[in-house]
Amino acid sequence: MAVTLSLEPAGRSCWDEPLGISVHGLGPEQPVTLRAALRDEKGALFRAHARYRADDHGGLDLVRAPALGGSFAGIEPMGLLWALEPERPFWRLIKRDVQTPFVVELEVLDGHEPDGGRLLARAVHERHFMAPGVRRVPVREGRVRATLFLPPGEGPFPGIIDVYGVGGGLLEYRASLVAGHGFATLALAFYGFEDLPTDFNIIEMDYFEEAVSYMRQHPQVKGPDIGLLGLSLGADLCLSMASFLKNVSATVSINGSAFSGNRHIHYKQTMIPPLGHDLRRTKVAFSGILDIVDIRNDIVGGCENPSMIPIEKAKGPILFIAGQDDHCWRSELYTQIASERLQAHGKQRPQVILYPGTGHYIEPPYFPMCPASLHKIVNKAVIWGGEVRAHSKAQVDAWKQILSFFGKHLDNTQSRASSRL
Repeated sequence: MAVTLSLEPAGRSCWDEPLGISVHGLGPEQPVTLRAALRDEKGALFRAHARYRADDHGGLDLVRAPALGGSFAGIEPMGLLWALEPERPFWRLIKRDVQTPFVVELEVLDGHEPDGGRLLARAVHERHFMAPGVRRVPVREGRVRATLFLPPGEGPFPGIIDVYGVGGGLLEYRASLVAGHGFATLALAFYGFEDLPTDFNIIEMDYFEEAVSYMRQHPQVKGPDIGLLGLSLGADLCLSMASFLKNVSATVSINGSAFSGNRHIHYKQTMIPPLGHDLRRTKVAFSGILDIVDIRNDIVGGCENPSMIPIEKAKGPILFIAGQDDHCWRSELYTQIASERLQAHGKQRPQVILYPGTGHYIEPPYFPMCPASLHKIVNKAVIWGGEVRAHSKAQVDAWKQILSFFGKHLDNTQSRASSRL
């Protein structure tokens, strides 16, 4: 009987969907190794492998069978994806063109040698970043440089603006996936893209106000309010938008700080001074890679520090998501200070979700954890924190929490979040 490698769904799936992996036609209790490989658009190769043993009937289902070692161990149905590691050092998996899938190659090898066993079966699977029917619309409206993703169907849809961090450019892969759950989602660039500034010392909130106006006036976006989703510096930009701008009813901060960081934040008559940092506080981790977790200046005055974003002015609720092992900065401490500030100003305690063993880049589900990569401030590789398994579990849960939060607060009757995940 020929060995077959079965995938469910077969052929293609969305990146944030679970993938069922099973093998049939093996010998009873036959030892095998499963390998996964993926190449990104820059040609960087990512690999993972795990050793398994077939059951008494020669079958193997990753939902029930524990990995016996390799890139991970235990029952981890999606381990072959979240445990992918780059061959290049300090390389983060990023999807640059969401209109094409990542192609994952899966192989079953005889025995427990990851490189030595005879090839028994092979399958190729496409992991897509746009669910069927999602539409991609480039936006060049006034100064706004962005891409709008519209869900399938008539609309109008609840709207979200999605902002990434200090790397600049225009990253679309989170917005395109969110749109698959019923939200009109705008991936917004703010520097280092087309004719936007290549760098900036002052964050001008009127640019972001223009983006909010664009969403509010769009016929496919259900008003009157929109949601905001940001990671790292992007989270702090979202917290600033929620604090200064009208028509924001829900904000998600992923490892944000609620401080101005290294730049002034300017809106009309208000100028928030930068908190600043001291590179002499950089440490060297055991691996020899830089650790910048403590380079920011101390928060004198706690939640009343003049460099803090006035989040008490936000109209709608804020969800703070933080990795307790974040080494970009101390996200857990910052969420605590943010909570103190809101309560000191008579606001309700915000929803805070803390994830143990979780680092800085909390991405959509099944993205491999990035333990270290190049940082723009120091122009060297820095560690981001996190333990691979815990971080991967956190990404799956955080995604559900984010979609649920927006579904609740943006009146999202369109959402397919509960059915898809």
